[in-house]
Amino acid sequence: MFRYLERAENTARLLEAGWHIALTRSDGNTNEWESIVRTAGQTLAYEAKYEEYTAQSVINFLLRDMDNPSSVMASVDLARSNARQVRTALSGEVWEATNDCWMTMKEALARPVSERSLHDTLALIRNRASVVRGALHGTMLRNDIFSFARLGTFVERADATARILDVKYYVLLPSAAYVGSSIDNAQWEVILRSVSAERSYSWLHAGSASPQGIAEFLILDQRMPRSLAFCSTKVVQYLRHLERDYGTRHQSQVIAECIADCVQERTIESIFQNGLHEFLGEYLGDLVRLANQIEEDFRFYG
Repeated sequence: MFRYLERAENTARLLEAGWHIALTRSDGNTNEWESIVRTAGQTLAYEAKYEEYTAQSVINFLLRDMDNPSSVMASVDLARSNARQVRTALSGEVWEATNDCWMTMKEALARPVSERSLHDTLALIRNRASVVRGALHGTMLRNDIFSFARLGTFVERADATARILDVKYYVLLPSAAYVGSSIDNAQWEVILRSVSAERSYSWLHAGSASPQGIAEFLILDQRMPRSLAFCSTKVVQYLRHLERDYGTRHQSQVIAECIADCVQERTIESIFQNGLHEFLGEYLGDLVRLANQIEEDFRFYG
């Protein structure tokens, strides 16, 4: 349930990052729309329905296409379906917030979303997801149910942050010649906005932005709630809570600890030296392995 809710919000954030980056382009290149779909891992599904990548088709494919299981509408629909199945395990406020999120999205995405209305639609998606998260924190018992909810959130969030970073540095940057240029720096700042981190980064760095500093903030800074380091640490924390609740240490906990240690032991210099894209690809692969192991360890076969 909470992986789907987080996925809906993060799909909106990924789309917003690509859309804003597209606005910084002056060459009319539409490659950024293809890049967004590739980063979302939906290339085959998209190309089975569309012959070319256009703003309108990509926006609606990622927001409202029910044939795309990772679209916002499909994700919210699946989250609500899962919530209904375990309704007695949720507080009334969490169920109501989830159901209200579904009804709001169903109305907002009933018609194609234009570029003109995209900003307001993406803001609405983020807002409704935040309401569900707030209800969870404010009303749920801190037991194994809460731990699983937070596990789903942080596994999915780490995946999204890595993908948003990758869509910027590896795919959307026109060429290596632009690295360090004004267009490069503008696009990095767009990435900060897409993960709601522009102001917090500015507080810490006195308004001075650099690609390396931003990458370090989103990968290694433990204070940033969407950074890879923060999410990896939280996954370990909630798996340890489950170890305490069930009295059993599972293989997924070992994998999670290895992932967290790998991130914490790195420096941003070593990551850039060895390749940011390569680092992110390896991290995403490890997350998939972790998610599969959690499903196996706790018998989530649905």
